Amino acid sequence: MRIALVHDYLNQWGGGERVLDVLARMFPKAPIYTLLHDADAIGGRFAHHTLHTSFLDTPFIRKRHRWFIPLMPVASSLVKLRGYDLVISDSSGFAKGVRVAEGTPHISYIHSPLRYAWDKNYLVEELQRVKPFSYLPSFVLRTATAPIAWYLRMWDKRAATKPQLLLANSNYIAGQISRHYGRPATTLYPPVDTSFFSYDPRATRQNYFLSVSRFVSYKRLDLLIDTFNNLHLPLKIVGSGRDEARLRARATSPNIEFVGAVYDEKLRRLYREASAFLFPNVEDFGLAAAEATACGTPIIAYAAGGALEIVRDGENGVLFREQAPAALTEAIAKCRAIKWDHKTIAAGAKKFSQENFKAGIRDAIKKTLRTLSFSGLTRESSSPLSGFQLPLE
Repeated sequence: MRIALVHDYLNQWGGGERVLDVLARMFPKAPIYTLLHDADAIGGRFAHHTLHTSFLDTPFIRKRHRWFIPLMPVASSLVKLRGYDLVISDSSGFAKGVRVAEGTPHISYIHSPLRYAWDKNYLVEELQRVKPFSYLPSFVLRTATAPIAWYLRMWDKRAATKPQLLLANSNYIAGQISRHYGRPATTLYPPVDTSFFSYDPRATRQNYFLSVSRFVSYKRLDLLIDTFNNLHLPLKIVGSGRDEARLRARATSPNIEFVGAVYDEKLRRLYREASAFLFPNVEDFGLAAAEATACGTPIIAYAAGGALEIVRDGENGVLFREQAPAALTEAIAKCRAIKWDHKTIAAGAKKFSQENFKAGIRDAIKKTLRTLSFSGLTRESSSPLSGFQLPLE
């Protein structure tokens, strides 16, 4: 079966790219279509796949892709996929808008509706990081960007009608899809490698709190830093991003350590030894939090978004209900007073396993192909159900 994978852009490594990594291993012969590709930024991953990029894929744009967001709907629409029996996109915005041959099944795994379109503050916050826009009041920028946001909303809603099946990475995002797109979506949690990120009874818990995140404003690392500036407790922040200089300048406590970007065994060790994992933002799901849970680490999370599908207050973590240092400080104190059963915490993360994700993808493919085949919409030359075997990997 000829399968194509589509991803928004490959110039950073995060939760979405880890989902693509699992899809790419499920379908090792599938080419990957993406708007941008920076091999160095993603550590040379996907080198064994044929990669197709858009006209935006230049070194200048790869490093400044947010400046070119208004052009990405055009770039996505110009990507034409022909000669495939199935297209699978995973998207936070643009991948679902590619042009697919009539009768070709398209399944889109949605991490989030396009934030630039639906979050009224997102475009404004992006512009405020660029001079001379940083000197303008928020209401001026919001007024100036209103036509762009309207255009992106119209495009995003239209693009969401193209795939035959939408999968959501959480019930929270399924609700967003219903509200913004007027379509149902099936929830399929993103894959955690629970055979690797796992509880180890030999690990010794250390007296530090952990955050793993890209350094962008909506991740609310500023809240963590402001809180730990006034606490005599160690905080380790794993990650990198464009806000790093600003965040480092904000951290005045010697107890706050910027670890940098780490992966694999070192990241697992940090998860296993942390007192708790901090999750202060409204997230679509929260793959890093799920990985920490799989290692038996309790989560301290803001009670909104995907966190509510990972954290059970008092059982595997603590929820706080206001994004303010006082509320977070109270939650930290509550967490430290609980004697956690780390093995039980880890057992609860099995529902996020890669095996469950792969089974969900296989079921989605079978459902989509069967529906289209029965309705006579699939291309006759493809015969997608004839002799088709889903990959075991």
